[in-house]
Amino acid sequence: MLTRARLLARIDAPAIEAAIARAEARTSGEIRVSVAPWFWGDVQRTAEAAFERLGMTATRERNGVLIFVVPARRRFAVVGDAGIHARGGDALWVEVRDRLGAEFRRGRYTEGLIAGVEALGEGLARSFPADAARNPDELPNTVVVES
Repeated sequence: MLTRARLLARIDAPAIEAAIARAEARTSGEIRVSVAPWFWGDVQRTAEAAFERLGMTATRERNGVLIFVVPARRRFAVVGDAGIHARGGDALWVEVRDRLGAEFRRGRYTEGLIAGVEALGEGLARSFPADAARNPDELPNTVVVES
């Protein structure tokens, strides 16, 4: 069983955080990764609650995205804010899910999270390119370990 402790021991958080910084340099969008403890209930709804709790709706263009991982349940969810949904379809979510899921199935968790972040960076850059005059980092890039 993949527990949160095992996942955290197997991922390279600094490498994931560096991938987030690289992706965000190309876009005004904000990306976060959160690792949840085991819980009962719906993963998508819990991810949406984490999205709110982590302040993901506070971005200027409503273009934040959260990758929410629940290791013990072998599930993840990708939640995007209203600005992203207004400008694009489901293709970005499918690409992120496919890239991340393929690496996770191989047991390559760092690579999976980086692949998901890179896919988000590419997609967000198309709809929300970086503003040359100002592109503030509105949210922390750290991997969040939910309690």
